[in-house]
Amino acid sequence: MEPAGETRAYFENSAPILRVEDMATALRFYVDTLGFRNAPWGDENFTSVNRDRAGIYLCRGSQGAGRAWIWIGVDDVARLHQECEARGVTILLPPTNYPWALEMQIQDPDGNVIRFGSEPIA
Repeated sequence: MEPAGETRAYFENSAPILRVEDMATALRFYVDTLGFRNAPWGDENFTSVNRDRAGIYLCRGSQGAGRAWIWIGVDDVARLHQECEARGVTILLPPTNYPWALEMQIQDPDGNVIRFGSEPIA
């Protein structure tokens, strides 16, 4: 609880920034393979890709050392796993049940790992 008379800043959302080495290759993966949409303002150095309510910034050759790990919550990991398998995505971990989520892990062309999770199986 906040002390009387104090307010705090509201956090609206968060979006990771992933370092990529080749924007065209990254966009083929995120847009063509995973079904994200590229921001209309994006360029060869910086953009945002979004699918439904999930967003990721992509930055070419800077803002990080690469090979980051991120988490994205989804409604159905099993269905996403089928989509990814059909599209030839590198799957590091097939859907695996943990106390926090039914989770799978994939890798993008730059070695970044994306952890997708939905509600765990009871």
